Order: sequence, then structure tokens, then C-alpha cells
Amino acid sequence: MKQVDVIVIGAGAAGLMCAAQAGYRGKQVLVLDMGKKPGRKILISGGGRCNFTNEGAKPENYLCQNPHFVKSALSRYSAQDFVELVDRHGLAYHHKTLGQLFCDNSAQDIVDILLTECDWAGVTVSLRSEVLQVQKQDGGYLVNTNNGEFYCTSLVVASGGLTMPKLGATPIGYNIAKQFGLNVLPTTAALVPFTLHDHDKERFDGLSGISIATSVTSESGVSFKENILFTHRGLSGPAILQISSFWQAGESVSINLLPESDITNIIKEWRESNPKKSLKNMLATVLPKSFIEAMVSQQDITDKTISQLSNQDITQLSQYLHSWQIKPNGTEGYRTAEVTLGGVDTDELSSKTFEAKKAPGLYFIGEVIDVTGWLGGYNFQFAWSCGMACGLAVDAEK
Repeated sequence: MKQVDVIVIGAGAAGLMCAAQAGYRGKQVLVLDMGKKPGRKILISGGGRCNFTNEGAKPENYLCQNPHFVKSALSRYSAQDFVELVDRHGLAYHHKTLGQLFCDNSAQDIVDILLTECDWAGVTVSLRSEVLQVQKQDGGYLVNTNNGEFYCTSLVVASGGLTMPKLGATPIGYNIAKQFGLNVLPTTAALVPFTLHDHDKERFDGLSGISIATSVTSESGVSFKENILFTHRGLSGPAILQISSFWQAGESVSINLLPESDITNIIKEWRESNPKKSLKNMLATVLPKSFIEAMVSQQDITDKTISQLSNQDITQLSQYLHSWQIKPNGTEGYRTAEVTLGGVDTDELSSKTFEAKKAPGLYFIGEVIDVTGWLGGYNFQFAWSCGMACGLAVDAEK
């Protein structure tokens, strides 16, 4: 049996960040991960370029049953702090309009930075190491793996959620939490595409790949103004992924297909400039032609000339285009979701150290806990922030 100060379960964003900080404090740190590679979710994120933070990350960008929980970690290690870290490593990156920062080259660059930090800090990363059992023992924790037993005084669970099982996602983190008496909130897939009922899939057949700039609103009143994307299975795109975190089964979402303009005013202009042209052809100048044709063929949009439109026609068209109602059948689930909503109840943890209140020396960080960020680098930023906070706290002198 090998003895170390700190064991971190999970070589993802939060786990590696935590391990490096603990190592820099002189702690002997072992990271255990069952995968063949570290940072597997990092590597596929952002289309392989990793949206590694968001410059505007604030507590209100996170879903958590305790909305105050994220404040401490985010304030102590901000997006700018992580940017300073990657700058020191010479990372080439670029900004996008909503505050997202992406690698210029590859997400591997972020993994390399984390592994370099761990190497400099003297951290051991053990891959293909599956945790079989955890036990409390002699004031610390005995971790049994397929590669033998390890003992530590501080155990950090950074095992992630249930998203993307093909990358090895398992419920081990939740199981450890329950084993030590911590409450685990129900989990569901978040930041995930919607699937549609068969009748809607038939209506939109042939529209796959079409993107529209919209504003999407949930029944709870939360809105996001970004693109939607038609897929073979339903709807995706940034606005849909965002709203999925606020959607409950059986609810509808309202989609404003022309968020920057008022179709009533547009038609007034068309009446003067193009009264004899068909509504279908004129709408195709402001929305994708194939979408308009599909809606006309379904008789959702009338096929008249501009001059033939009655006030009732215009009112109905305005309601349709500015408040298009879609009731999803469900989501694509954990297979394609970016994050897991729910998890270890944050009321069970210290917001400063992430230590379990009921189990001294046991910590939970990252996606395994009930903190879910918006799309756009927010989840990575919380991983860096909570990893740093935990790494500075583990195995501290009591």
C-alpha cells in the first residue's frame, strides 16, 4: 500500500488544477483516472479548440440550488487569473463576441499546460487506474484500485458527471458522496440538443443544417439570444443548448425568429415597395428560404401577396414568427450533453474549501457537484476556480 498526502480521483479540468496547486504547496499528490488520456472532455470541447473560459464569468451565469455557493471560488480565482496562467505558458488564443476564449490551435494545448503544471508541482498522474472502493481509515482514506491500494489524508473527488459515457463517465462520484452520507440531488443532461416528436420531425424534414439567429425563452421566462440549428433529430445550436438547462419535460419553448425586428413594420415597408410580391418570397429575404417554404407547405404561414394580407393575417404572422412554440419530445441525453445538471448538494460542502462537512478530509469539485454553468466557457472557469480553492485547502494543518 502506497501512502500519499492527497489523492485526486479524476484527471479532468478541476482535478488537474487542484492537484497542481496542492503539489505546489509541497503535498505529495496522486491523480487517479481510469482513462487512457488525461483531460478527455477538454480535448473534445469547443470543437477541439476548447472554450477554456469566459471573460464575463459571474455567479449569475451558474445554476445551483444555492446561488451564493459559487461566489467565493469565482472571486478568488477569476477568468483573468486563468488567462494569466495560460499567458505564462505562451498559449495562442482568440476572443469571441460573447466573452469566450478559444485556443488558436488545439485543446491539447490546455491539457499540456495542466500536465506541465502538475509535473512542475511534482504530481503523479496514474492513468488506466479504476477506483474500485473507498474506505475511511485511520483519519484518512483507503482507495482500492485495479493497480493496488493507496492511502491518503485528503481525498478529492473530481470524477465529473454522467455526460458523454463514451469518454468513460460513471456515477462513482455520486456513489462516494452517498457512501459518506452526503445528499445527492437528481441529475439530468444539460447543455444538450432537443429531440422532437415525430410529427414535428416530419414537418422539418429536409431542414437539417439550417441555422437561424433567434431568441429562445423557457416557460420559466429565461431567454437566450443566439442561433438555433435544425438537426436530423430535432433542434440544437447555442440558444437551444442554453435553454435546455432551464427546460422541464412536457414544457414548450418560445422562439422569436426575428429578434432584431418587428415583422409588422417590415410588412408596412413591403406594402409600399413590393405590394405584388408573395409573402413567401419576401420572408425568404429575412429568413432561410427552405424554412419559409416548409412553413408555407404546412400552412403555418399563409401564401398570399403582400397586398392581400389582412390585419388578421399580419397579427397571426407576427405571433408565429415572434413567438414560435415548440414542445420538445425530450433531449439527446447524456450521450451528447456537455454537462450534468444536479449532483452533490452544495449545502453539504464548504464554499471556500469544497470539503464535505460530514466527512473531514473528503472534497468534491467540478461537474460532480450541483453547479452548472452556461454555455460559453463558464463551466471550465468554475473548474479552474474550484480546483484552485480546493488545491489550496487540502491537507491543511488543522
